[in-house]
Amino acid sequence: MRAVIQRVKESSVVVDGQTIANIGSGMMILLGIEENDGHEDAQWLVAKIARLRIFADNEGVMNLDVQETRGEVLVVSQFTLHASTRKGNRPSYIKAARPETAIPLYEFFIDTLASFINRPVSKGIFGAMMEVQLINDGPVTIIIDSKLRE
Repeated sequence: MRAVIQRVKESSVVVDGQTIANIGSGMMILLGIEENDGHEDAQWLVAKIARLRIFADNEGVMNLDVQETRGEVLVVSQFTLHASTRKGNRPSYIKAARPETAIPLYEFFIDTLASFINRPVSKGIFGAMMEVQLINDGPVTIIIDSKLRE
């Protein structure tokens, strides 16, 4: 499972001209799920993301996590995070999980994150063509892979 976490001033998702999710200050997370990902990957990733100290304290030092700042969170499914460009110029998405595997894990990730931070988590629509808008704050962008555990 891979996540691109962006600290944002605001973020939204638009599908078919309608805004379906909108957050203020917090995190926008692009989430990619591999075929061999499971609940353990999601739980580890949730704990890591929820504890990321990427928000400024009173001295302007990135020392606070999203829970401490009461930041909002938006999660968007992103199968292209598992693109392979090893051969040629057309990315291969063979490692990305099929919907029957990915959708339950996507929902589990969101539910687990909401429980962990004790508030609702906004989300995109799995598999939809989405317009994701954001104002990156910093910019701060972190990439985490549950298989690398860095």
